[in-house]
Amino acid sequence: MYAEIIIPSALPKNYTWSIPERLREAVLPGCRVEVNLGKTKKYAGIVKRLHNEKPEMFEAKDILNLLDVEPVIYDVQLKLWEWIAKYYMCSEGEVMAAALPAHFKLSSETILVFNDEYGDNFNSLDHDEFILAEALLIKKELNLSEVQQILDTHNAYPVINRLINKRVCYVWEALKQTYSPKKDTFILLNPEYTNEEKLADLLNNWSRAPKQMELLLSYLHLMKTEGEVVKSALLKKSGASDAQLKGLIEKNILIAEKRVVDRIKYLPKNVAIDFELTEAQQKAFAEISEKLQAKNVCLLHGVTSSGKTNVYIKLIEEYIKNGKQILYLLPEIALTSQVIRRLEKHFGGYIGVYHSKFSQNERIEIWNKVKSGDLRVVLGARSSLFLPFQQLGLIVCDEEHDTSYKQQDPAPRYNGRDAAIFLASLFDAKVLLGSGTPSMESYYNAVNDKYALVELMQRYGNLELPPLQIIDTRKVVQKDKSKLILSTELIEAITSVLERQKQIILFQNRRGYAPYQVCMICGWIPQCKHCDVSLTYHKLTNKLICHYCGTTYPPVHSCPACGSDKFSQRNFGTEKIEEQLQEVFPNAKIARMDIDSIRGKNAHDVLIQQFEQKRIDILVGTQMVVKGLDFDNVDLVGIPDADGLLHFADFRVNERAFQLLEQVSGRAGRKENTGNVIVQTSQPMHPILQLVKQHNYISFFKQELEARRQFFYPPFSRLIHLTFRHKFKDVVERAAHQFTHSLQKNYGSYIVGPAEPVVSRIRNQYLMELLLKLPRNTQFIKQCKKDLIEQTAILHQHKDFKSVVITPDVDVV
Repeated sequence: MYAEIIIPSALPKNYTWSIPERLREAVLPGCRVEVNLGKTKKYAGIVKRLHNEKPEMFEAKDILNLLDVEPVIYDVQLKLWEWIAKYYMCSEGEVMAAALPAHFKLSSETILVFNDEYGDNFNSLDHDEFILAEALLIKKELNLSEVQQILDTHNAYPVINRLINKRVCYVWEALKQTYSPKKDTFILLNPEYTNEEKLADLLNNWSRAPKQMELLLSYLHLMKTEGEVVKSALLKKSGASDAQLKGLIEKNILIAEKRVVDRIKYLPKNVAIDFELTEAQQKAFAEISEKLQAKNVCLLHGVTSSGKTNVYIKLIEEYIKNGKQILYLLPEIALTSQVIRRLEKHFGGYIGVYHSKFSQNERIEIWNKVKSGDLRVVLGARSSLFLPFQQLGLIVCDEEHDTSYKQQDPAPRYNGRDAAIFLASLFDAKVLLGSGTPSMESYYNAVNDKYALVELMQRYGNLELPPLQIIDTRKVVQKDKSKLILSTELIEAITSVLERQKQIILFQNRRGYAPYQVCMICGWIPQCKHCDVSLTYHKLTNKLICHYCGTTYPPVHSCPACGSDKFSQRNFGTEKIEEQLQEVFPNAKIARMDIDSIRGKNAHDVLIQQFEQKRIDILVGTQMVVKGLDFDNVDLVGIPDADGLLHFADFRVNERAFQLLEQVSGRAGRKENTGNVIVQTSQPMHPILQLVKQHNYISFFKQELEARRQFFYPPFSRLIHLTFRHKFKDVVERAAHQFTHSLQKNYGSYIVGPAEPVVSRIRNQYLMELLLKLPRNTQFIKQCKKDLIEQTAILHQHKDFKSVVITPDVDVV
């Protein structure tokens, strides 16, 4: 009997292992098994299927061990992995690596074992070899981290190699289980003293150790209020020491007991909906319920602040009552903290959160709660698609247009929204896509009857969408000819809002202080040594940083080309806006929300709560501040530089700009007042700005659709984007041209390129790009993917191109 096993690695296909007699009854699809690959490497793989087809070309190795009594994933998840691997042109091993929490992927840890046959005469060894040999003689085995500590170096490999060659030790590969349940010490009262008379007798006749008496009284109080007492909480409340508690345990008055506990605290399970839908929301809810009977996917096009979340909550309530599980997808981790507070209020302990900011141990615990059905609602980013649902009934994909649903690097480069639709089909579940600015593809599918369409065009409280005021920056000339940051009109508007004790959001899609600086004499610009990009100046850390590879450089004070010390900082990022605001509004409380200022698991939540509690007057940020966050008190949204949104070399530039500008403007005036939006631009008559001014999505969709049709872009075609990488420019260029030439016969009319991208070198790797615009024909696209994989293999046979990395990106965004 044999098993096809998925290994968490980018292997070209899944391999087969033999199942030894002792494991045949126990091995099931979805279980983890320990297998040997190569001479010594051990992996924890997932059994995909069992079969009796003996491999013809090789002798199958035996599975070494079974790691699970029951499967960690089910058949549905295996089907999802297979679909993602085939559709997005990657391996199932890469999907596995992305899908499973790290602690499920046991690490293969190198262990050095002392060779007893060598003896204890180490006179022929050098200093480092002698130290390590002595340690091995005493401990018999050491792992790599212990060796590094003993030698006080990270580069221990030369010493290890020398000892192996001299047969002092040998290497043993061991699979290491890295997950450990969290345990807490609970304090219990000896059952003898549950009798009130005996307890009273004990307290009344207490003669000494007053601190222990105080500790016991604290315990009894905590027991009454909390129901159970954890050791850490008891010591904190009583101010007692470990020794005093130990004294009570030794007297047999208290008992200490270790128990496995959840790392994440959950509220009691309860469904409590304390609001009524408005007339418009109720109509949308009824339409969604009705249309999901006929179609599996429904698009809810609801303008910003129309109350889409309330509609989702009502729908979730229905599915919970029917015993189903619900997945609520959000594009950004930043959004989960605000939404979870709203959902916990209504669904209590039925709901959990899952995303990459959780520790690996926390992720395992959530995984197991979903698997057992304990969690009915999961709120998460795209990675939550991989959880082991068994009773999935509904997927809500909020802000479905957001590009953050698309994984970039590493593989699998999947789109969370599209994968959610496939996952739902495996359960015969329903999908509700929601957005105020739907993606072109989703809206096209809806108007062509592939998806159901429901529209909610009335803002909550019948408020109007905020008016858009466009400031022409060409009319304001700065003394130093730098770009205008805060116009007089924007400053006056901010002043007025602050006087009314309302809040302001300023959106700038660039982080840092200055995106680049230029020598005013010769025009030299500081560039990254490893990438073909200019360096961004970050004033807070006083460093120049490459936003592509992360390399940092000290600030440049004199030009290496001409020796001048005169530099001009061009354009501006969130740091510079924050600085200028502090100069103009010294009494205002100002905060910044971007990837530089938000670090750690709870940093987003802390900042969002501070803004909700009105402890911040002005919030400056990148895209994080515009994605679906709901703030009641915001009366003004400012966009200091809309030009940066309108000038990308991308066919989606108009769609992105419209969505971002419309979403930003939707943050203003969400409860009482309409609010205002001020946009600064050097192109006040740009057609996208005029459409945003009218808040007219339908007109935008029609105009953009015609342009897409004309140039054969999605939704009329499917895109496959290929990136070629190599350390030598001429090699990558020749490889890209040779690869393209091999495709000309079958796909010549659909090929664009090859060409250098805008940034043609990243991390010392030169890049070339190739784009295929394919007709929407499933069989044709499948054949094309097959041919691309085949041509990649053929290209790698060429000795010059063996090390050229080819990265496919399907449905590139």
